[in-house]
Amino acid sequence: MTTFNLFKRQVLLLLGAFLLFSSTAYADDMQDASQLFKQGKYAPALVKVNNFLANSPHNAQARFLKGLILTEQGKTKDAIKAFTALTKDYPELPEPYNNLAVLYASAKHYNEAKNALEMAIRTHPSYATAHENLGDIYAKMASQAYNRALQLDRGNTATKTKLSMIQDLFAGNTYSAPIRTPKKPTPSGKPAKTTVAAVTPASNNKAASDKNTSQVLNMVNTWAAAWSSQNVEQYLSHYASSFKMPNGKSRADWEALRNKRLSTPKFIKVAVINPRVDFKDGHHATVKFKQAYHASHLKLSSKKTLSIVKSDGKWLIQRERSN
Repeated sequence: MTTFNLFKRQVLLLLGAFLLFSSTAYADDMQDASQLFKQGKYAPALVKVNNFLANSPHNAQARFLKGLILTEQGKTKDAIKAFTALTKDYPELPEPYNNLAVLYASAKHYNEAKNALEMAIRTHPSYATAHENLGDIYAKMASQAYNRALQLDRGNTATKTKLSMIQDLFAGNTYSAPIRTPKKPTPSGKPAKTTVAAVTPASNNKAASDKNTSQVLNMVNTWAAAWSSQNVEQYLSHYASSFKMPNGKSRADWEALRNKRLSTPKFIKVAVINPRVDFKDGHHATVKFKQAYHASHLKLSSKKTLSIVKSDGKWLIQRERSN
C-alpha cells in the first residue's frame, strides 16, 4: 500500500544496551548484520542475525532486524511470521504491530492491518505513525465500500464524489519522519510528521547569483526526478567523477548497488523539501534539505546534504550525506 509508513529502526542504534550483555563474538555478528543491512546485502545480513539468534533467541532487537531483512527481501510471509512472533513475546512494543500492519496492507488485508494498528495504539496511545496508518486503513476500507456501492448503483453521484475525494487523498504525498530507536528495548519516542511541500529554495548567501542558485536547484530536482523514474543512467549522471564513495567502496561497486536499489522496487518517489543553498565560491556549493523517500516496500524521510561542484559548466554531486 503506497501511503503506509513502515517503521524502520536505525540500524546503527540497534546495537544499544544489549551488546553489553552479549559475548563479543555474537555481538560482532549483530554489528556485521547491521552494517550489511545498511549496504543492502540482505542475504549475508540474515545469516549473521540467525547466528546471533541461535545463542540469543529472545533478543527483541535482533528479531526486529530479521523482520526488516525479510521485508527487504520480499519474503512477506516470513516477515509477517517474524513480526507476529515479536508481538506475542513483546506485546508492549508498538513497532512490530505497525510493521505487521504495513505488510498486511500491502497484501490488501485491511482488516488484519486495522487490528494490528489498534494494538499498536493500545500499547502506545501517543504513537502518531500508527494513528496515521490507521486513518489510511479506514480510508482504503471506505474506498472498497464505495466501489461496491457504485457497482450496485452506478448513478449514485454522492458515492462517486466521496470515492473521488478518497482517491485525491491518496494521490498526495505525506511522509512521517523515521523514529530514532532508543537503546532500551521498549521505545518511547514520538515520530515527527512532515508534509511534503512545494520546493521553496532559500539561499543564505546573498552574494550568490540567482542564476547559479537556479542551476543548482534544477540539478537537484532532476536528480530526484531521475531517482523517482528509476532511470539509473540519468541518476548516475548527476554524480561527479570525483564523487566520494561511501564506506570506501569502489565506483563500480557503488554504481552496482545503486542500480540494484533503483531497479528492485516496484515504484519510487523522492521529494526534495525546503532546499537551502550555500555557495563556498563560484564552483562549490552545499545543498541541505529534507528528503522524503517512498518506495513499494519502504517509506521514510531524512535530512540530506549534497556537496556540489561545477565541472565543465555543469553542477554535479561530489559528496552525499544523510543523518
